[in-house]
Amino acid sequence: MQTSTSLALSEFEHDVLNGLQKNPKSLSSKYFYDDEGSRLFQRIMHLPEYYLTRSELEIFTKHKEAMLSLFNSEQEGFELIELGAGDGLKTKVLLSHFSERNVPFTYIPIDISEKALDELTANLSREIPDMAMQPVNDDYFKALNGQMTYSQYTKRIVFFLGSNIGNFSEERSLQFLNQLKNCLNPGDMIMIGFDLQKNPFTILSAYNDTQGITRDFNMNLLDRINRELGADFRTDRFVHYPIYDPATGEARSYLVSLLKQQVYLEKLDEWVYFEEGEALHTETSRKYTLSQMKQLCTQVGLKPIHYFTDSKHYFADMLLKV
Repeated sequence: MQTSTSLALSEFEHDVLNGLQKNPKSLSSKYFYDDEGSRLFQRIMHLPEYYLTRSELEIFTKHKEAMLSLFNSEQEGFELIELGAGDGLKTKVLLSHFSERNVPFTYIPIDISEKALDELTANLSREIPDMAMQPVNDDYFKALNGQMTYSQYTKRIVFFLGSNIGNFSEERSLQFLNQLKNCLNPGDMIMIGFDLQKNPFTILSAYNDTQGITRDFNMNLLDRINRELGADFRTDRFVHYPIYDPATGEARSYLVSLLKQQVYLEKLDEWVYFEEGEALHTETSRKYTLSQMKQLCTQVGLKPIHYFTDSKHYFADMLLKV
């Protein structure tokens, strides 16, 4: 049952309350990325088990010239818009290369974490001082739908990297891709990063590292609710439990209650109840085959024109034309 003040709640408050009161319980993975969550995810990207970042970095390093040829085939310049830019680790490879080649372009990183965006902007200003850049601290589609001032270039290339598409259900993926396509013009491009299906133990290890950083990343979601909603979650009463199902290609993460307990959300004046062994779903990360991703994109009218993989074929980046 929702609180009588639900109409006045923020999106975060509404989603948390709704997710904790439904059966089975779940929270959106987009709420991982407050400032502390973003910091923890930067650590995850450097873990030995977390192959995804290294694989995509290899792709960008190996194929940067081929990407440039595809992006700037008409040699008229472009806007490179990155959704969820984070620390820009992988994208810097391309930004540096494009700048060294004196390619006319503007980099537009979009991120909901103001702190992450400020750090990225400061670092890029030092490392590539002459690059045109326009950071935007906002929701992806609010930014794309006109709440940003575009540069002089008419062609836009949108990056959605790091297997973020895998966090969506198939229905939500289609909605997202269709919404993204509708923000762009014919001839614009989209680069989608996605994790490929492979040895299930390799995948599972990426979400269950030996240092426990991924556990802390998931537990920070409860800490965030404590901080922002005055809740009294105790993380020592939950265990982080990741699984991978090779039949569906889904890696799923849960926080499982170790005992029967109740949690009070002071700001909302609501109680949430957990049974012993009850699971709270925090994330799904779907792994695709190349044919599955092509089919997904063509369903919304996007045309796959090229794809790149790392040497182990762990990861892929697919370039699509609107």
